[in-house]
Amino acid sequence: MNILFAASECAPFIKTGGLGDVIGALPQSLQEKGANVSVILPKYGDLPMHYKEQMQWIKSIEVSVGWRRQFCGIEKLHFQGITIYFLDNEYYFNRHGSYGFGDDGERFAFFSRAVLEVLPYLEERPDIIHCHDWQTGLLPVQLKANYKDNPFYQGIKTVFTIHNLRYQGVYPKSVLSDLLDLSESYFHMDALEFYGDVSYLKGGLAFADCLTTVSSTYAKEIQSAYYGEKLDGFLRKRGANLLGIVNGIDNNSYNPISDENLFLPYDDYKGKMVNKEYLQETLGLTINADIPIISMVTRLVDQKGIDLVLHVFHEILGLNVQFVLLGTGDQQYEEAFRYFQEVYPDKVSANMYFDEALARKIYAGSDLFLMPSQFEPCGIGQLLALRYGTLPLVRETGGLKDTVIPYNEITEEGNGFSFANYNAHEMLSTIERAVALFRSHPTKWRNLVEQAMELDFSWSSSSDQYLQLYEELLESD
Repeated sequence: MNILFAASECAPFIKTGGLGDVIGALPQSLQEKGANVSVILPKYGDLPMHYKEQMQWIKSIEVSVGWRRQFCGIEKLHFQGITIYFLDNEYYFNRHGSYGFGDDGERFAFFSRAVLEVLPYLEERPDIIHCHDWQTGLLPVQLKANYKDNPFYQGIKTVFTIHNLRYQGVYPKSVLSDLLDLSESYFHMDALEFYGDVSYLKGGLAFADCLTTVSSTYAKEIQSAYYGEKLDGFLRKRGANLLGIVNGIDNNSYNPISDENLFLPYDDYKGKMVNKEYLQETLGLTINADIPIISMVTRLVDQKGIDLVLHVFHEILGLNVQFVLLGTGDQQYEEAFRYFQEVYPDKVSANMYFDEALARKIYAGSDLFLMPSQFEPCGIGQLLALRYGTLPLVRETGGLKDTVIPYNEITEEGNGFSFANYNAHEMLSTIERAVALFRSHPTKWRNLVEQAMELDFSWSSSSDQYLQLYEELLESD
């Protein structure tokens, strides 16, 4: 079985968020179980030079983008047993950053069409193309619209995964003819039309053979109006073809026993407490193992529940805790946390940047990891926190609900803390309960931490589900 992953990012080559982690790790897990997986990406200007130097040139072709004929170079490298293909066009991709440009609609129209055009030149003809997020949403459309009569492409199936429904790639109707070489027959409510515009993501939803998203709860949520981003009706229509499979993490990369980013590798609570002390010292916080550290490693955007935290921030600090933040985002949120750091210099460390090594030190040195999200398709932070023995405190939504089992004080079951409603005081009450357990029952807390470190959130189970999906899809002919 030959699977080709088409995506806009992949760790360690280019990563802006969780999508990069998934594309970096899932193919490895699938390959270990017997699938033949390769990955195809844009060749961004930001790619580290040592990877560019390893690439082998295959050939160059021309790709249609509407009325244009554009250069496309095909290069590859072998990385940890996976063949990674890079599509080169300096006009589209040789710039700083991956997204956020005025011509993103044209850039990813080119990429989707180019992926299909280069298939005959790859090492293996794919049986399935697994597409990820709006940047590859056009690929299933183009396959059915422009290649259905070509014998080479017949029988190739497509899977489309929604990593975050909020980001949809919506562009004016004019892109149909100008960029996509598609007729008006593709502009209707069961195809690409989205409130008078064209949605690339909806193209994937409408034309892929199978749809997945990154947790079973999120698969249900996005079929409701609150979470559906104006696509809930369409998703209900395709509900029989929509499957939720929770993301995993790379246990080799994220391993407190061998992680070189940590102050000290550890495999038990005592070692974790050494990392906590070093974290407090490094960030200028009061050094005291009895003060719980609540941390967030996050984008500072409304999706992440930042407004809930700010609404009761003084009350949280009134519990005699320390608060550590790492991340960037909306200016209003950054300024608010800078203000709180000035007010509480020995209790608050607000780091308005992103640094992978510091992130891992925070996962290792914290006691509670806060994720009060409005919505969270899967979430990786809570899984990483558990891996390092930091107990997550989350809102019950999406993958957070699927992976964090609330602690039951009677049965002593669970691996974290959770609250149901998007409400600041409900969140505060849950924080109070967690802090009380930390202070009043240190043995129970220690047991929870050490049990959390034993949990398995690797890709093994999830990759089994993907393999079953691929097999069913190929047998459906």
